[in-house]
Amino acid sequence: MNTLKTTLLFCLVTILSFGNVSTKEKEALVALYNSTQGLTWNTTWDLQSPVSTWFGVTLKDDKVVALDLPFNNLKGNLPVEFGDLVNLEKVNLFRNDISGAIPSTIGNLKNLKELNIAFNKLDGQLPNEITKLSSLKTLQLFMNRLEGQIPSTIGNLTKLERLELYNNNLSGEIPSTLTDIKGLKELLISSNRLTGKLPSTISNLNELKVLSAFDNNLFGTLPSSIGSMVSLEELVIANNAFYGDLPSEMANLVNLKVLMIGDNDFKGELVKLEAQFPNLMQFDFANTKSRSAIATLDTED
Repeated sequence: MNTLKTTLLFCLVTILSFGNVSTKEKEALVALYNSTQGLTWNTTWDLQSPVSTWFGVTLKDDKVVALDLPFNNLKGNLPVEFGDLVNLEKVNLFRNDISGAIPSTIGNLKNLKELNIAFNKLDGQLPNEITKLSSLKTLQLFMNRLEGQIPSTIGNLTKLERLELYNNNLSGEIPSTLTDIKGLKELLISSNRLTGKLPSTISNLNELKVLSAFDNNLFGTLPSSIGSMVSLEELVIANNAFYGDLPSEMANLVNLKVLMIGDNDFKGELVKLEAQFPNLMQFDFANTKSRSAIATLDTED
């Protein structure tokens, strides 16, 4: 009788320890472990222990809602089963050695709010499925080897506040649909191979605080509508092929703290622009053509 009680107690403890994490979610975590050489992680998992004890895994109501494994020496590809972690709200795989393409199954993670796989070795194109993550607020994929175009459906990420794609090999034009993300606050797309002009609808991003697009192949004049982006604090567009006069409407950017426009073909005595922005802390116009005419941003009566 005592033996029976002990057995029942052991079973109860086991059930409580492992909880009700679905088999599918657990298998997806194991697939990630196997495909990224889990045995050599800096902090590894004991696959025989409850999922609730696994480093970097957060459970809520027996569902996997967060995966935090930055700086953990993950090496290999993200498995297709990654898309089975449908309850994830946060993924942080920053600064590992993950390679290969982002699996299209990532589009299944409809609850995801934060996705950070920056500073890895991801390659291939950004899958269109990533723009199905309708709850996403932060997308950080910088310092990888991604190529191809930014998906034209990027505007579907209407809740996005931070988009960081810098230091990749992305090409093509900045999709105009990007300006449909009205709540975007930070847009960092520098050090890619982007071409074309800034979208004329850039002013739709009236909550944008940081626009960093330096070191690309962008060209043309700056749209005058940029002057309505009064929340802008950093405008970094150096090392492109922009030309012409800076629009006088830029005088409205009174919150501007950083203005980096060097290595372009803007006209005027740009050194005198600094006084136009009362809060400017960093200003660079090196290797920009200068003419005798003063580049003033004062609006005329």
